[in-house]
Amino acid sequence: MPLEKRGAALGGPFAFRRQRASVGAAMLEIASDKVAHIIIKAREYDAKVGSWDDSAKAGDAEEDPESILEDYANDPTRAELAGFIDALNDDEQAHLVALAWIGRGTFAPEELEEAVETARDERVSGTSEYLLGIPLLADYLEEGLERLGISVEDAENDVL
Repeated sequence: MPLEKRGAALGGPFAFRRQRASVGAAMLEIASDKVAHIIIKAREYDAKVGSWDDSAKAGDAEEDPESILEDYANDPTRAELAGFIDALNDDEQAHLVALAWIGRGTFAPEELEEAVETARDERVSGTSEYLLGIPLLADYLEEGLERLGISVEDAENDVL
């Protein structure tokens, strides 16, 4: 896909403002166990469903074990995930965004360095806000790791 068209697919705070030249492949500069932690937490966040009972006891797992999957205003899953992403350094955040783009197919694995540079250059708002707005974030990160030849299962097992 040409870079001009690819920019439209990025959207959000990472929309293209200019073209970048193709650069050689690079190494992923975020630990796979950190990515695995984000994948696991993103899956927890994605599994949430709208709450049907907003009473004072709503979300009490002892009364209703299935309530842990309900999305309440005071649910810490999103805040915990956003806090973890925000605590990453700028290089790790750029590589995380690039990994999601590779998993989504916006960039090819051999374009990792270009994807990272684009993520750095086009950042307009918080990385966690951008990433948590991507449907299927966990799937894209997992696919990105696989496309780069990194074992997702090994990374997740290290976290669990």
